[in-house]
Amino acid sequence: MTDRGLTHPLTRNVHQDKRVTDLAAYEANGGYRGLRKAVEMTPADCLQVVKDSNLRGRGGAGFPTGMKWSFVPMDNAPPGHKYLIANADEMEPGTFKDRLLMECDPHQLVEGMICSAYTIQADIAYIFLRGEYIKSAQTLSDALREAYAAGYLGKNILGTDYSLELYLHTSAGRYICGEETALISSLEGKRANPRAKPPFPQVSGLWGRPTIVNNVETLCNICHILDRGADWFQQLGHGEDAGTKMYGVSGNVVNPGCWELPIGTTVREILEEHAGGMLPGYKMRGFLPGGGSTDFLTEEHLDLAMDYSTIGKAGSRMGTGTMIILDDQTCPVGMVKNLIEFFAHESCGFCTPCRDGLPWTRDVLEEIEAGRGREEDMGILNHQVAFIGAIGNTHCALAPGAMEPLQSALKYFPEDFERHIAGQSCPYCDAG
Repeated sequence: MTDRGLTHPLTRNVHQDKRVTDLAAYEANGGYRGLRKAVEMTPADCLQVVKDSNLRGRGGAGFPTGMKWSFVPMDNAPPGHKYLIANADEMEPGTFKDRLLMECDPHQLVEGMICSAYTIQADIAYIFLRGEYIKSAQTLSDALREAYAAGYLGKNILGTDYSLELYLHTSAGRYICGEETALISSLEGKRANPRAKPPFPQVSGLWGRPTIVNNVETLCNICHILDRGADWFQQLGHGEDAGTKMYGVSGNVVNPGCWELPIGTTVREILEEHAGGMLPGYKMRGFLPGGGSTDFLTEEHLDLAMDYSTIGKAGSRMGTGTMIILDDQTCPVGMVKNLIEFFAHESCGFCTPCRDGLPWTRDVLEEIEAGRGREEDMGILNHQVAFIGAIGNTHCALAPGAMEPLQSALKYFPEDFERHIAGQSCPYCDAG
């Protein structure tokens, strides 16, 4: 593995021209070495390494990966299949990190999944891929074909007793499939509705069997952790969280994009050094730190570390680690309206607060943005935030997540809502 591979393991094979890393190039740079080490250990030993690494899920929740895996029945498990699923449905607004990894280095995900499946002793695995990711589907299909031909997949992997079948499944495309139980329902051929928990998927998931669902970035880390060790991974982070993180920035910045950086890198460094700062003539007013379903933060938060606990204490969530920038020439009311419209469209319709409450919220915001807002609309919005945004009032976290940008916009930018209503127009439209 190159020196860059030691500090930037996830993007060590990602080149400026975005060419795809084939099997030969992947192996030449240390590829499948983690798998070779994994099969020389017991699954229990592999699990302990993952636990010791302090890897937290990179899909948004940040739950410790090793702990999640430890809930899978092992020694006393009933006979039958176990499943591993890569959540590659990446539909969070503003998020594009997994796409980069799959399009440029597909074997990394394949190896990470084989190592992960071996650890939990899953014999069948699926990549649940967003249907619109056409290039990712092609690169992954080619990688799977190469991996089977090389003996990394199929029967008796690397001459061991372990066997794994890995399938690529392209989804019909709904945001709710990012929720693991809705994803499982969809994979079973059912409507993508979230399921009540318990039982948790680790015990009863796909077709009632033990199942682990992890994000693409999470799984890509596993082969490197098993190759280099837990201590190496812990030292990559800047704070209490371990490893590197794929961070992204979109909006009116000089260099929008995605970068692998030590987890705990500050918001200011990501925005100013890697994204190049704001475009000339624009000033930042706020940012959503982890995609469309996170709370706004503002300039006062620029020096915070982008890690799970720090951003959480500031009143938001790190989420996917992909920032959406709100500038001083963009209407925050209109921006929130667009997000709520997206979430209302993507609701599975299972529970009333989400099915009816999100469209109601969207309609109120549309009236305010169009210059037909009323003073009582602010009361309606605050009521929606308090009720729909409360965990436990809805069947899953989609609606509470949808309320996060709204509740924080009402907190940080109340004058914008008031100006819309008082002036019976959008000030930003008038200025344009």
